[in-house]
Amino acid sequence: KAQERVKTDALKMIKAEIMKYETSGADMIATDEVVMGILGKAIKQRKEAAEGFEKGGNKAMAAKELEEAALYQTYLPAQMSEEEVKQIIKDTITEIGASSPADMGKVMAAIMPKVKGKADGAMINRVVKETLTG
Repeated sequence: KAQERVKTDALKMIKAEIMKYETSGADMIATDEVVMGILGKAIKQRKEAAEGFEKGGNKAMAAKELEEAALYQTYLPAQMSEEEVKQIIKDTITEIGASSPADMGKVMAAIMPKVKGKADGAMINRVVKETLTG
């Protein structure tokens, strides 16, 4: 009713993605975790699209994509700060006894369930790499 076109279109898009998931097979139920995954994927897609529009010189479309990404972000749990993520990474590295960049896969596998939906995967990857190499 408020004629917020971008918000309306963005929410319709997410609703369609959720419905597509639920109709993709028997017993496919969109739990909170599934919806968070759909939102996370949509945010990543919007940010990548915005980068493409920026490179192409279309600042209006880039701004629209970033606005949609920010809208989707409001429906996700609060994101952890880099300091919080660093502490979890240090604790996890100590827990599993990782010592070199070769252990990155084990560290990522142990961390991701702890921070899923609460931190950006690219940031986690970067911090783990920095911690293991330095």
